[in-house]
Amino acid sequence: MMYGWSGGIGVGGWIAMGLMMLLFWGGIATLVILLLRGNHAGGRSFYRPPDDESERILNERFARGEIDETELTAGRAALRRRQ
Repeated sequence: MMYGWSGGIGVGGWIAMGLMMLLFWGGIATLVILLLRGNHAGGRSFYRPPDDESERILNERFARGEIDETELTAGRAALRRRQ
């Protein structure tokens, strides 16, 4: 006995294994790309545009009482017009 070396899976088996490996790694790569890109139809993404920092600062100033609600609303509107 040759401990599994007799017979083997043949050429068709190797082709099938190669295709399955391509499908597996292609699926992993697609999943990683989709997770990194995020959903641009309103979902959150790992990438934040620079204006998010501006809005965060604006919200912090409102929370500390440095600006009132009118200034907060005007500031947010100005930031959205810039985008």
